[in-house]
Amino acid sequence: MSKDAYFLSSRLRAGRWSAEGQIYLVTTVTKQRRPIFEDYSAARTLIRVMRDDAARGSHKTMAFVVMPDHLHWLLELRQEPLSRLVGRVKSISAKRIGGSIWQDGFHDRALRREENLRNMARYVIANPLRAGLVERIGDYPHWDAAWV
Repeated sequence: MSKDAYFLSSRLRAGRWSAEGQIYLVTTVTKQRRPIFEDYSAARTLIRVMRDDAARGSHKTMAFVVMPDHLHWLLELRQEPLSRLVGRVKSISAKRIGGSIWQDGFHDRALRREENLRNMARYVIANPLRAGLVERIGDYPHWDAAWV
């Protein structure tokens, strides 16, 4: 990693806080924006890792969409710091898919309880439509939302 990239990724972590019960919108990107998740098997592997982690009680997934080169994930944090959860999901998925696939760091936004979570979930899962990958969200295989 270049010195500038390290500074940027460490600055992304500066000031990050985690709170049990807090809802976050997380975005993380593949290395060099490679479209790794165009591969159906790779995308399903990432989804299985996220679901397995939720089953252990670390978080509750409210919505997600796996795009060809990134992940948008709306979740409620349960038992541990956000950085640990995201790091573990990225690490396990990379091992199962084979290789170093993720860019360092991630972007997160803590949501206020009064924000309309269903609207945020709709925004998340509509990414394939906005990107022109499908004409109907039902045609895209790599998303889920608690309200659907």
